[in-house]
Amino acid sequence: MSGRQRELNLRFLAEPTDVNYGGKVHGGMVMKWIDQAGYAAAVGWSGTYSVTVAVGGIRFVAPIRISDLVTVHTKLVHTGTTSMHFAVDVKARDPMEGPEQERLCTHCIIVFVALDAVEGKPTPVPPWTPVNEDDKRLAEYALKVMDLSKGIEQTVERLAAVNEGA
Repeated sequence: MSGRQRELNLRFLAEPTDVNYGGKVHGGMVMKWIDQAGYAAAVGWSGTYSVTVAVGGIRFVAPIRISDLVTVHTKLVHTGTTSMHFAVDVKARDPMEGPEQERLCTHCIIVFVALDAVEGKPTPVPPWTPVNEDDKRLAEYALKVMDLSKGIEQTVERLAAVNEGA
């Protein structure tokens, strides 16, 4: 069923074990949820085991509280030969309130690479092509976020090299 599932939602309640000392869900737990939803989406698109290779542009916008109904929404926005880029929105609301009370809590781009089952080497994924202006905008955004992430990595490597030489 590869190449058929472009979007995926995971829904669940935030539990007391998910919170930090301030009483809000901690960022590490949100990142775990993003990775889990991204994995399910990547497998749904590629039909094969996939691994996370990058997360870019992660923004924590609003806190998630204990007992909030959390929705992690993934949407495929770009494919390479073996990679899949997903825009991820994490939203939350009190389950006793209506959907109009849902608030954006976190957003990012996550990239997975599909692997073959035999050697664990990258394997091609079904291509995806933007079909409307919103799709094109999201695809461009995903590529810009990943370019910025690469630029940060290169800067860190240069600084590490300078510090090693000092």
